[in-house]
Amino acid sequence: MRAQAKRVSHEEEEESAFVSMTDMTVGFLFIMMILLAFFASQIMDQDAVSRDAYDQVVTERDEWRSLAEDLETRVVHLESQITDLRRERDALIEERDRLTHDLASARADIEDLNREVQSLKDRIDDLLQQLQRLQVQIVEKDREIQRLEEELERLQQVDPLEAYLARVAQERRDILRRLRDAILADFPELEVELSEESDALRFQGEGLFESGRSTLTPAREAIVARLAERLDEVLPCFTLGGASEFSENCNPGFVMVEAVQIEGHTDSVGSDRFNRTLSAARANTTFFAMTGSTPGIMEHRNLKQQPVLSVAAYGPDRPVTTNETREGRATNRRIDLRFIMVTPQDTNGIEAIREALRSIEETSE
Repeated sequence: MRAQAKRVSHEEEEESAFVSMTDMTVGFLFIMMILLAFFASQIMDQDAVSRDAYDQVVTERDEWRSLAEDLETRVVHLESQITDLRRERDALIEERDRLTHDLASARADIEDLNREVQSLKDRIDDLLQQLQRLQVQIVEKDREIQRLEEELERLQQVDPLEAYLARVAQERRDILRRLRDAILADFPELEVELSEESDALRFQGEGLFESGRSTLTPAREAIVARLAERLDEVLPCFTLGGASEFSENCNPGFVMVEAVQIEGHTDSVGSDRFNRTLSAARANTTFFAMTGSTPGIMEHRNLKQQPVLSVAAYGPDRPVTTNETREGRATNRRIDLRFIMVTPQDTNGIEAIREALRSIEETSE
């Protein structure tokens, strides 16, 4: 761009010098023509010059005229060149201005891009720092995952005995729920619920017996008879004996009932002798009502070939709530149907239960 500017400036200087020289030449010729005219006007006959002198002057005049014409032609040509050069110069100036503007715009773009590049570099630095922090967190999480996986692996290595006892507890809860739901379906108004330990069904004393009495009314005898029927339907899959109907479909965990105790309980009102006698009488009344309505219930045997149905009386010794309120005493006056399951001490005991139940299955086949 600078080279173009210098070239244009040099051409302008040459053009100016040429114009000045041309003007001087034309002026000189003009002066000569005036002088010649003046001398011609002063010629007198007495001052006539020779033909040679005249011819020489004419010749010089013609030469100067030809030279003036040549100079005029040259001036016209040069003026045309000057006009063309000025147009080219103007075009170059316009191009220079455009390029100058483009250069300024490009420099502004470069500054913007430099700022954007710097911003991106700052963003990259921030992302790198975040990546480093995340990498540290990932390493920590990997360690935590490894620790938890090791703990999970350790927990998954369950002791066979613990696993079996867990199945026993779950199966007992399922049996009690089935009995409770069946009884409530038959007698919706009856107050019966699972114990906190999910090992017994609880019937409030007034639910089966009138207060202070150990005899069953006909309506309550029907409740006990239906309870015996439902129990007789459940026990065959979890007991031995002639009534056993064990199969892996109904008892896949190979669990066994040790005893089903009919427990009598009272509140703390009255003498200890009276309450114990009353609780025993109520438990025995329930026992005989169940065995009387469903005699086959005594055919269900445990691993020791003992009848699983039995009786226990605790009087006021095992309250489930306070005896200080009327509602609490009513809750403590109850009959519990408690399921006691066979709980082996080791894996050999588990295998003994499996063999006993399998023998029943093989016999039935």
